[in-house]
Amino acid sequence: MTFDQIALFAIFAAVFGLFLWGRFRYDIVAFFALMVAVVLGLVPTAEAFSGFGHPATLVVALVLIVSAGLVRSGAVFLITRTLVDSSRSLGGHIGLMGGVAAVLSAFMNNVAALALLMPVDIQTARKAGRAPGLSLMPLSFATILGGMATLIGTPPNIIIASIRQESLGEPFGMFDFAPVGGIVALVGLAFVALVGWRLIPQRHEAAGNSEAQLADYIAELTIPDDSALIGKRLGTLDKDAEQADVAILGLIRNSKRHYGRAAGAVLQAGDTLVLEARPDALDEFRTTLSLHFSDSARQETLTAAGDGLELVEVVVPEGARIDGRSAQSLGLAWRQNAVLLGLARQGRRLTKHIRQTEIEAGDILLLLCPRERGSDVTEWLGCLPLAERGLAVTANDKTWAAIGLFGLAVLAASAGVIYLPIALGLVVVSYVLIKVLPVAEIYDHVEWPVVVLLGSMIPLGAALDASGGTQLIANGLIGLTEGLPSWMVLTVLMVVTMTLSDVLNNTATAIVAAPVGIQMATTLGVSPDPFLMAVAVAASAAFLTPIGHKNNTLVLGPGGYRFGDYWRMGLPLEVLVIAISIPSILVFWPL
Repeated sequence: MTFDQIALFAIFAAVFGLFLWGRFRYDIVAFFALMVAVVLGLVPTAEAFSGFGHPATLVVALVLIVSAGLVRSGAVFLITRTLVDSSRSLGGHIGLMGGVAAVLSAFMNNVAALALLMPVDIQTARKAGRAPGLSLMPLSFATILGGMATLIGTPPNIIIASIRQESLGEPFGMFDFAPVGGIVALVGLAFVALVGWRLIPQRHEAAGNSEAQLADYIAELTIPDDSALIGKRLGTLDKDAEQADVAILGLIRNSKRHYGRAAGAVLQAGDTLVLEARPDALDEFRTTLSLHFSDSARQETLTAAGDGLELVEVVVPEGARIDGRSAQSLGLAWRQNAVLLGLARQGRRLTKHIRQTEIEAGDILLLLCPRERGSDVTEWLGCLPLAERGLAVTANDKTWAAIGLFGLAVLAASAGVIYLPIALGLVVVSYVLIKVLPVAEIYDHVEWPVVVLLGSMIPLGAALDASGGTQLIANGLIGLTEGLPSWMVLTVLMVVTMTLSDVLNNTATAIVAAPVGIQMATTLGVSPDPFLMAVAVAASAAFLTPIGHKNNTLVLGPGGYRFGDYWRMGLPLEVLVIAISIPSILVFWPL
């Protein structure tokens, strides 16, 4: 071996070792390794930061922003609000949630899809009286499986498409992964829903669900003049309220509060619903029924004023400006352009409009204000901010615009009319222009450690390939499988890649394994496409540990899992993935 090959293998061994150790964050490890490679002359200085402008890096960042826009527009509420049915059997619930998760993951980042659906799953488990751990791991696996079906579903597919373009002159298209990835996803989902969840250890202790510990607010929402609810009875809202986990406490009409639910009351324009709910549930209920905030006139002013709205939670200390006064008497609306949306108070029933209720020390307020004004309003009130919970206001009036723009971009990219990164970039710009996403919030949704990891590992992978290192690895695997048929060589490649992905970041695994697959195909004199597809599936199929994929890590705490719980369902699933993938690859991507 040459000095360059020895040095690069040593760097990769050190990087993978540090990844496994977990003492330092993976992006710092990867960036330091890149700097060492540049200093040693293994990576040309001019190409040191080429990975940060690489199409794969850009697509991953843009997909995360677009995913946030789809969530903020309320597009996903169209699906998730029909899923909360605690009477459904566990297997049926997992099958339905898993199917939705897989479809969403195919068209948005699978981490974002899980983050969106996890609260829905936890909410359903709470209502059904079962441990969320019985369904969270299947949900995580479903999002991973769904991401295999399209180019943008998971970072390894994006990376492999880019490597194919560099090596063979043409990338994989949007749905080139669908024949193999789609079949694997369908079979995997069937296994998870019918058999897999039964293999999860059942524990009945608290699952660390932070959602269940959030305070409920007494809040008010108003029926607008053009609402479809006008003429219906209040009791007809029970189903939507139950799905959103909202309690309807009463009705305010003509400044008079009616308790006892007044279920038979016929709803009129301007009626105010008195609710008890968490902030996220309140926003879901408002979005579902197209309700207004309690102060409709102020809502219109707020919405037209700037780049969107934000929800802020504050606690009232003694001596605060608002202590002993109401939001209306203080002039919160006209002085600070803010609305008191909800009030959490233990032990006493409210008898007036929230904005007319005298605030007491110890109350928790839910404030609606223009974006970036939350800290100023909090300081003016003399209140203390609660820990940031990432509360957001859904722009439900832009739902179909957000869906249409994203669908148009996917179709244009799939048809080859426009380059995928450009299409996604145009969607991001459009979301900003129509105020689905505020300008100040765009970069908050980019997972920068992943961007740094990609930007650092791509030049290292290119250097390993240029030095002949991938050829050495490929020759080693071919020597190991000498005399075996090509399908068995493919199987060995999948097993090795899958094993690496279970303990390392799947992005890093794809960067290293894809060039090896191309070299193996070249040495065997066969098409490289089946080998790239094998790497794509195997790099994403990380089901044995909570560290192999971020989605598995996300459900570790809320599901109450232990490190050794994942392999019980993950091992048979990985065997099934290999058994389904190899014949599917040979059919759709013949050697």
